[in-house]
Amino acid sequence: MNLIETLNWRYATKRMTGEVVPQEKVDNILEAIRLSASSMGLQPFNVIVIDNPALKSKIQPVANNQPQIVESSHLLIFAAWANITQEKIDAYLDLIVSERGVTPESLAGFRKSLEGLLKHSKEENYHWAARQAYIALGTGLVAAANEQVDATPMEGFSPEGVDELLGLEEKGLRSVAFMTLGYRDVAKDPLAFAKKVRRSTEDFFIRL
Repeated sequence: MNLIETLNWRYATKRMTGEVVPQEKVDNILEAIRLSASSMGLQPFNVIVIDNPALKSKIQPVANNQPQIVESSHLLIFAAWANITQEKIDAYLDLIVSERGVTPESLAGFRKSLEGLLKHSKEENYHWAARQAYIALGTGLVAAANEQVDATPMEGFSPEGVDELLGLEEKGLRSVAFMTLGYRDVAKDPLAFAKKVRRSTEDFFIRL
C-alpha cells in the first residue's frame, strides 16, 4: 500500500486480539518514534514500553478499564519531562558535540536559544514538552500502520494514577498519552469495517 492507502487502512482500534507483534515490527515503530521531529531536537520526553501482561493489568483500572490496555501486544506510554533543567540542556549539547564532531564553542548561539527555555515556568515547559511528545505519537501511529500493525492513541487515563503506579515522578516524568500496539479483533470491534470519516478537502483546507 502507498501512504494514503495505509492511512485509510488505519483507525483507532477499539478491540485487539492479544496476538504478539513481532519484535522486528515493534523495533521499527520505536525507531520511527525516536527519529520523529522535535523542536530544537531536544526530545523532552521518554517512551515507556510495556509488554508485561501483569503490569498492563495493573494499569487498566487507572485507564478507565479500556480493553486495549490488556488486549494489546505492547503498551507505549509517552511521558513528558516534568521540567527542563540546565543539566538536560548540557547533556543534549554534549551529545551534539559527540555525534557531529563540532566544538562546544560553535554551539554558543544554539545554547543561548535552548537556555531560553529556563526562563519559562516549570509548568510552561512541561506543556511544551507534552506537545513534543504528541508529535512523536503521530509519527508512531503512521509507522505502525506502515508495518500493518494496529495502534490506538489514548488519553482516557488518570495521569496521576499512572505516574504513581510507575514511579514516574521520581524519574522526572509525567504521563501524557498512551499508544497500544496489536491486531484488530474484527469480531469484537464495531469499527473494524466502518468507513473512515474525515472532513472534505474543501472544508478542511483553507488556501490563502
